[in-house]
Amino acid sequence: METTQKLIQKASLEKLYSHLSEQRKIYAPVKSSDGDVEYKYNPVYADVIFDHIRSALSVKNLVFPKVETLLFYSNTKTKTTVTETDINKIEEVVLWGAHPCDTAAFDTLRSIFCWDINDEFFLKRLEKLVVIGLSCHSSDEYCFCTSVGLSPDSSKGSDILLTPLKNGHFRADILTEKGNRIVVSDPELFEKYSKEEILVTDVKQKFDHKQVTKKLATAFEHPFWVENSLRCIGCGACAYVCPTCACFDIQDETKGKNGRRYRSWDSCGFGLFTIHTSGHNPRSVQSQRWRQRIMHKFSYMPERNNSLGCVGCGRCSSGCPVDMNIAEQLEALQSI
Repeated sequence: METTQKLIQKASLEKLYSHLSEQRKIYAPVKSSDGDVEYKYNPVYADVIFDHIRSALSVKNLVFPKVETLLFYSNTKTKTTVTETDINKIEEVVLWGAHPCDTAAFDTLRSIFCWDINDEFFLKRLEKLVVIGLSCHSSDEYCFCTSVGLSPDSSKGSDILLTPLKNGHFRADILTEKGNRIVVSDPELFEKYSKEEILVTDVKQKFDHKQVTKKLATAFEHPFWVENSLRCIGCGACAYVCPTCACFDIQDETKGKNGRRYRSWDSCGFGLFTIHTSGHNPRSVQSQRWRQRIMHKFSYMPERNNSLGCVGCGRCSSGCPVDMNIAEQLEALQSI
């Protein structure tokens, strides 16, 4: 649908939040007891924040949970009974106040989970999700969305995008039919928008992702990988905070005669990730695993999925215990 713009006053946001919470679950950012930003289900509006730069964890768990049951089974001496998870019971959720780097990640995940076959779990969760995004009014040294083709006010992945105005109110960009249905249900909260000065941060471009992709085509055996992975301890934190990492493992968990099959997040940074039953590991050292992470996001995915595996949120760098800064390494890759 064609994008329309409305004005929503700051006081009207609380009314909108209240009305939405009466109909479905809301996942919104709050300050945790230790000062970090985290998303919680149905926090009271007074606790919801609008001035955050990033949450410690991404919001990808809404469409790709950390642990997701695929089926249940029960064994007897003569047969096994399998009961599939009823995905129609997945609840509707409103994601409130997610920044453009997080909302854009849903398209990236779609390019992965719907690459060759459609993942019905992912698609049903995405179908049940309404995204009310929030443009970034502040940033820090870890932000690099403009280096991967996005911007602090990118509308990608949002159904409604709220952009703060200097007068304290918000511009609401109505982007999809999902977003339009929210406006139609509360028309008195949305007013005519006149051009007002927006409050959006400036994120300087650090590298050209197209140049990085071009360099990677001939860099597989380059000594760069060993030199720039020496600090990596293979903890997997970068993958677990990343909004676009989609590696998972599948396990069976049995108690007595009953059990379940589930998938859970995994990481190509783990030493066991590629180990074969024979004991052979094609990526036996950390430099190979770090190379795989970069190559996957900036070379393999552009070629195979027509998407980048990175949205420039900076979580992997800000959350790394040994200060592996991916933006700095991508910038260095341009000049090898």
